[in-house]
Amino acid sequence: MKKYKPIDLSEIKTYSSADRKTKVNLTKLFKELIKDQRPETGDQRPATTPPELKSVADKIIKAHRDGRPVIFGMGAHVIKVGLSPIIIQMIKAGIINCIVMNGAGAIHDFELATIGNTSEDVAENLKEGMFGMVKETLTTLNEAIAQCRNGKMGIGEAVGEKIVKMNAPYKNLSILAAAYEAGIPATIHVAIGTDTLHMSPKMDAAATGEGSHFDFKLLCDVVSDLEGGVYINAGSAVLLPEVFLKALTVARNLGNKVDILTTANLDMIKHYRPTVNVVERPTLNGGQGFNIIGKHEANIPLLFQMVIDRI
Repeated sequence: MKKYKPIDLSEIKTYSSADRKTKVNLTKLFKELIKDQRPETGDQRPATTPPELKSVADKIIKAHRDGRPVIFGMGAHVIKVGLSPIIIQMIKAGIINCIVMNGAGAIHDFELATIGNTSEDVAENLKEGMFGMVKETLTTLNEAIAQCRNGKMGIGEAVGEKIVKMNAPYKNLSILAAAYEAGIPATIHVAIGTDTLHMSPKMDAAATGEGSHFDFKLLCDVVSDLEGGVYINAGSAVLLPEVFLKALTVARNLGNKVDILTTANLDMIKHYRPTVNVVERPTLNGGQGFNIIGKHEANIPLLFQMVIDRI
């Protein structure tokens, strides 16, 4: 058996985004919601609106009126099914007060803002070892994250700032840019090795770690103020439910009262960690948790339509 050592990434081959086929482009995006109109849900609209969805909408409206935080934690699939314009609309309306993403969410958000498309054919590109090897993404996004060295800022702010300052051609489609311009927290939680950025020699591992930890501490501060607020987990099966549980632990450990809160998990199938770490455990001291199963393309527009109709 040979003795193994960390591989040298300096010879990694990349290619231009202009040569990449993608599954998501500008034609796939949802339109903004219009007050008192039926939301666009395509063929994903359920026969009846889940009653739990109305309950969550009620909680969001109450939190908004009471000046309590509404935190939207999202897996990257929310972006890939075209829902960015609706999330951005909710940020601008002051309904969503904090965005929480994993590293993949930042990548898809950045690509949509800078090149107008995202989400490649993984199976096809994996055959030749070219999955995730788009030069522009690996270079520019890693450069943005390098700003996080020495605890100066988190990854969410760094990427949002980069998109805004480079005047990306589709900046209006970036959730992170919208959060940056609105002055609300956007936190990115990275697991090393899970994102395409980590395959590049341009990755600054120290900056990535510092930036992600900065964002964790920032999220802890928001969660410390979550009494009477709402936490939504949309489409993250493992990472964000674990992050939220730790943030809530820190908040309570430091003496903050976070007992009466609303949590909601929105996903296509029922998973263990969102059910236990978002819906059940955090609300044992009070409050209420909801598990709402269905397509993001249906339930997220329906949820926020009910909110804007009554704000």
